Amino acid sequence: MLDVKTFHMDSFIPMPYEEALAPRLKLAQEKLQKGNGAGGEFTGWVHLPRDHDKEEYARIKAAAAKIRGNSGALVVIGIGGSYLGARGVVECLQSPNYNLKKKDGPNIYFVGNGLSSDAMGDVMDLVDGVDFSVNVISKSGTTTEPAVAFRFFRKLLEERYGREGARERIFATTDCRRGALKALADSEKWETFVVPDDIGGRYSVLTAVGLLPIAAAGVDIDGLMHGAMVMMERCAVSGYECPAWRYAAARYQLYRDGKSVEILGCFDPAFRMMAEWWKQLFGESEGKEDKGLFPASADFTADLHSMGQYIQQGKRLMFETVVRFGPSARQFSVAPDEGNGDGLNFLAGRSMDFIRDKAAEGTLLAHTEGGVPNLIVEAGERNAESLGQLIYFFEYACGLSGYLLDVNPFDQPGVEAYKQNMFALLGKPGYEDRRSELEAKLAR
Repeated sequence: MLDVKTFHMDSFIPMPYEEALAPRLKLAQEKLQKGNGAGGEFTGWVHLPRDHDKEEYARIKAAAAKIRGNSGALVVIGIGGSYLGARGVVECLQSPNYNLKKKDGPNIYFVGNGLSSDAMGDVMDLVDGVDFSVNVISKSGTTTEPAVAFRFFRKLLEERYGREGARERIFATTDCRRGALKALADSEKWETFVVPDDIGGRYSVLTAVGLLPIAAAGVDIDGLMHGAMVMMERCAVSGYECPAWRYAAARYQLYRDGKSVEILGCFDPAFRMMAEWWKQLFGESEGKEDKGLFPASADFTADLHSMGQYIQQGKRLMFETVVRFGPSARQFSVAPDEGNGDGLNFLAGRSMDFIRDKAAEGTLLAHTEGGVPNLIVEAGERNAESLGQLIYFFEYACGLSGYLLDVNPFDQPGVEAYKQNMFALLGKPGYEDRRSELEAKLAR
């Protein structure tokens, strides 16, 4: 069962904080549960593990089975919350090397999350001669990066299978009623799944947005949803027995005491893309009105040999949240070596898990003694159920944290700034005056 340990940061906080923050957390809790706070129209994720559309859930499973049966690859087209959660779950549970492993399901390729011609061309090469399907994910259908990528991969499908054949291989996850992608999907009779109106992208991993590609990769989505349901029930209780309360309160107090950066670390490289999802979740939810912690991440122990020096002795502006999983699915022990040339015979017979855990404990002690508070999230065994718990835990803690900061945790007004400039510079109709102004600034 997921747990949060805060005693490695308590000495950094000069006064007790739990009792003082309890009334504000209770108010934040009520806003989330009732959906009556700022952005409350986007809190559909709060009860999603219980209230999700069961008919669509069955269709997701059926579509995933179809893809697994007729495709050697699934191209997932989306950006931000439309791909990070799915990729994070697939890599965490199936391996960062999932596409290289022998398996009975398709390779999963994520595109439309950038504007690199080379990166997109690489995936085109990888599906050359391979039966493939496409899952395009966009609420509007007009977001530049995925919309551009979809043009290319739709063309590939239609050239290979014809328009009728492509129809059986395109799955659109989009708005239920309106938008360019919804209109196109209805016109072409592609199977569609819903991006819920009351759930923003970064909270959508447990909707069709994430579940279709996750299921296509062979992940147990029943276990994922059951884990989320377990955590939903734990978070429905007001009080510090709720792990999301403990996490939200601790990080908020560290922020108030001057910490400006939160580093999410994990001693398992399979967690790297989950950390990328976490960064979007907290960065878009808290980073507004000149407020919020800057979310960063580190892969331990690898990053201890690169960023470790700064973490240990650099400017004391950060704290760490470390996610720790239980025993690995595969166990290896160090063999003795007769010559002992590397001096490691003292580890002979020790498991890799044992060495990892001692490295984690040594890091924790070094960093706390170096002035870096540590929060520990004990996530349990790395499986679908525990990851479902962890996803919901972070989502709920993020909602609480936004309300503690007195910001709307469910909007992202700053994201539009670069888009407006990009549209103008690309010559989109209606942006002519802005284009001239921007080009003049760039010419200086």
